[in-house]
Amino acid sequence: MGATSSKVKSTLLLPVFLPAIIVIALLIIGTISNPDLAGSIFETTLAEITSRFGWFYMLAVAIFLVFVVGIALTKWGRIKLGPDHADAEYSFPAWFAMLFSAGYGIALLFFGVAEPVLHYSTPPMGAPETLDSAKAAMQISFFHWGFHIWAIYGLTGLVLAYFAFRHGLPLSMRSALYPLIGDKIYGPIGHTVDTFAILGTMFGIATTLGLSVAQINAGVNELWGVPVNTTVQVIFIGIITLAAIASVAAGMDKGIKRLSVINMTLVLFLLVSVFIFGPSIFLLETFLQNTGSYLNNIVERTFNLQAYERSDWIGNWTLFIFGWTIAWAPFVGLFIAKISRGRTIRQFVFGVMFVPTMFTFLWFSVFGDTALNLIMQQGYTSLIAEVQADEAVALFRMYSALLDGYPPIFTTVISIATVILIITFFVTSSDSGSLVVDSLASGGVMNTPVWQRVFWATLEGVVASVLLIAGGLSALQAASVASALPFAIIMLIAAFGMWRALIIEGHQSGSLRSHMKGARTNSGAGKGSWERRLSSLVDFPHKDQVLQYIENDVQATLDKLKASLVEKKWPAEVIWDESNQRVYLEVKLEEQLDFFYEVRLREHELPDYAYPMLRRNIKEKEHYSTAEVFLRQGGQAYDVYGYNERDLMDDVLNQFENYLAFLKISPSTLPWDMAKHDEELDIEEDPEAIWEDKLAGSDGNDGDDDKESDTGKDKA
Repeated sequence: MGATSSKVKSTLLLPVFLPAIIVIALLIIGTISNPDLAGSIFETTLAEITSRFGWFYMLAVAIFLVFVVGIALTKWGRIKLGPDHADAEYSFPAWFAMLFSAGYGIALLFFGVAEPVLHYSTPPMGAPETLDSAKAAMQISFFHWGFHIWAIYGLTGLVLAYFAFRHGLPLSMRSALYPLIGDKIYGPIGHTVDTFAILGTMFGIATTLGLSVAQINAGVNELWGVPVNTTVQVIFIGIITLAAIASVAAGMDKGIKRLSVINMTLVLFLLVSVFIFGPSIFLLETFLQNTGSYLNNIVERTFNLQAYERSDWIGNWTLFIFGWTIAWAPFVGLFIAKISRGRTIRQFVFGVMFVPTMFTFLWFSVFGDTALNLIMQQGYTSLIAEVQADEAVALFRMYSALLDGYPPIFTTVISIATVILIITFFVTSSDSGSLVVDSLASGGVMNTPVWQRVFWATLEGVVASVLLIAGGLSALQAASVASALPFAIIMLIAAFGMWRALIIEGHQSGSLRSHMKGARTNSGAGKGSWERRLSSLVDFPHKDQVLQYIENDVQATLDKLKASLVEKKWPAEVIWDESNQRVYLEVKLEEQLDFFYEVRLREHELPDYAYPMLRRNIKEKEHYSTAEVFLRQGGQAYDVYGYNERDLMDDVLNQFENYLAFLKISPSTLPWDMAKHDEELDIEEDPEAIWEDKLAGSDGNDGDDDKESDTGKDKA
């Protein structure tokens, strides 16, 4: 495929793309034809879901939180999101910085002031505008944007990263069903899962864009008197969607990355500015106190459905925020999955749960408690009525009250910075969202044509505009909560699928550990075994020596074993891969996990303790090589260089014995397709060809040439 065609040819999977587009098109047409009726339907839908399924949302989110924290604390927490030998792509500081950047967004700008003020003035329980209602307002805000939110994102990201990077499955939600239904994930069931993921993400993005444009409108009204109405907001959506399209066309490096740097800079500027101009010591005190109160009441609030105090508060707040987050989860989940390859599950969970949550708590403490301090201590009670009238103005009115007495330029600068930040968040969300939706619509393929991402970015703007016309915030709330309902069910199934996969992984690692305990000490019982073992510890062979050993000795041993297996009617082959400097034995069994034993040349820097003995200059780092064993799940971190034929044969047979034992006790199988995400291997794969094969298999085509020739019809 040429360079030009790769930029033009579609990667869309029609069984996923068409149902999603039909549902979205029906929504757009129905809303435009009768906005009033559509708005009424949205309100009724929100009320019905809240009253009938509120308990389900709360229970599901609680399960997500317990699940991700639970598996991180078990032995499964040591499993890597990638091959066993994979290194993290980013250092801890860089990784934490990117998680930090994922911890803020349009929601924090929109609700950072508005939510605490509204809960203070109209609490779900108790008297309004009291000290107790102020404390409750911050506790509720922390609960809405704390660990539960990041458990939703974390579960989605964990599922995507685990099945894609560990097992070579598509980077999409359908992969979580593999332990339950196997290759049927490439059929109608998998298509349905990804279709719901697209719909949820689309409405989640539309909600985000709708909230952001309302706040942009409020900001430019404060600055330049631009009227606040739906027409202006739709115009802003159109203008900023064009900017998002330009970012999409510029590509990932030039688009999203540059905007992310701008976002980070502006966020820190706003946070530091409000902290300095606000009651700084009070804010530090409330941050600690609110965090403690949140942790103390987390269980009670998790299961509080206001069953005895019926009102629409929980639907307008808790269920809306959780539903919006579930709908938005594929977007954020895919982002954190992509940057977390090579991390262990434990590192992933605690990084994702802790870093963004702590930043969120800090943001709400600085902005929310500053607003409450202005109301309670400095007498700016008018802020309550202004926020109740229009939530979008909350942040800008807080700036005016906070900077009252300073030169007007201070308020103007910080307000302009906020508007710019909202716009860049808008563009970043649309840009990244179009990439995620396009990937879902393409079966997990990430390298998609630009025109497809432009299409999705445009559609996101259209959907957001239509929902605003149909009923503003209430329509956005209803769309998010409704689209999240089926996806919440999918997430529960995904959690079960991952739990089953981890059980399978536990059987695999258990059999492996029993082998590794004696991998060296039990090897080579013959004369000279201890000398060889000592040599492996203190000698540092050159690359040519190790490569010659692998190509000659290891390959010869594997060839002998292969010949014996073939003689016994076992399908085995030995492959010498010169480009990747490895040789491997593969035994393929129908409908079972293949046995795979590889010896690969790997280079390492000489350790510091080696230099005095070798009389070399420690300042000029040199390398030595090893012949390391790799299995399906990745590198096993032991070197077989110097093993004689008997030693090596014993090692292979030990691994083969463990493999057969694993097949006997494993409740199911997993692909373990390590090569797809092994950065050490130079292997090119055509994702379109892979999908054509999978689609052919899911349609029941078992090798019929005539049928296989038609598989491309399932691709757009």
